[in-house]
Amino acid sequence: MPDSVQHEVVGIDPDAVTRWFGDLGIEVSGGLTFDRIGLGQSNLTFLVRDAEGRRWVLRRPPLGHLLASAHDVAREARIMSALADTDVPAPRIFGVAQDPAISDVPLVLMEFIDGQVVDTMDIAESLSPERRRQIAVSLPRTLARIHAVDLDRVGLSDPASHKPYAARQLKRWAGQWEQSKTRELPELDDLTRRLVAAAPEQTELSLVHGDFHLRNVIVSRDNGAVIGALDWELSTLGDPLADMGSMLAYWPEPGEGTGGDFPASTLDGFPNRAEIAQIYLDETGRDPQALKFWHVLGLWKVSIIAEGVMRRAMDTPANKAAAGTPTVERIDALVHKAREIADAAGI
Repeated sequence: MPDSVQHEVVGIDPDAVTRWFGDLGIEVSGGLTFDRIGLGQSNLTFLVRDAEGRRWVLRRPPLGHLLASAHDVAREARIMSALADTDVPAPRIFGVAQDPAISDVPLVLMEFIDGQVVDTMDIAESLSPERRRQIAVSLPRTLARIHAVDLDRVGLSDPASHKPYAARQLKRWAGQWEQSKTRELPELDDLTRRLVAAAPEQTELSLVHGDFHLRNVIVSRDNGAVIGALDWELSTLGDPLADMGSMLAYWPEPGEGTGGDFPASTLDGFPNRAEIAQIYLDETGRDPQALKFWHVLGLWKVSIIAEGVMRRAMDTPANKAAAGTPTVERIDALVHKAREIADAAGI
């Protein structure tokens, strides 16, 4: 097989990956090229192409020091593989490399889905209000499909503890905050205590995506429907309302400063949070009061994730991605909004 035509790719050995393609039985024409794609600042994603224009997607963990259990691309691939025979739109997995001769970290090769990713304001602004609405209403409906997966049938009954999800999330992310924070933030610490005290009783267990939002899906160029849900690295078993709460946390309304460089949902045509939430609640019949708790926890978690991204970019500049790095101002706005919603909900 010919050598790859690209030899300076950060985090990837093109020649070793080209040999791996052969091991997987994937024929390629000419050398492979690798281009960093997406705006994610966690796992690194590359578009792989051969000389005839065939395309694949390759993922690996970020560069530099990794927190324990974070960025497990092999586990992510296992969950995505299990969804192959469901109606959840997820890319097909072709292989997982855990051989040091190929890479010093695990690599996942997956299907390239040809659609549109709305991950920049330029793209969001180029859409008609009608298309924005089509995309938006497909998001909670896609979440409802994820949460309807029969865990036993697809072999996903054991990816995580079955202990109450809220307690697990609070412990995990409070720990991540302690390891990755760049400063003291008493308002966030206070919010952590309030969330611990207000955690609702868990009444059901479903597959949880863990990071579902507009930038993490591929939509149809024809009708705006979600045709690919991406970035399953945080997926687990838990309370399905957690996903909806996180999605609302990434859904700023006009006048709010929580959207950072991507306040797409403030554009004309995108419904407000109440309508998005109602679509999901109507589809699933779940508890609107419990969703308020998960909305607050979603904002709390997004602020911790943003702080971690800011810390990683400071420690290892090569991890910076095109989305830019979160700012202290945005993180503080997220915490403020979370406290405001918690106050209104009696949390």
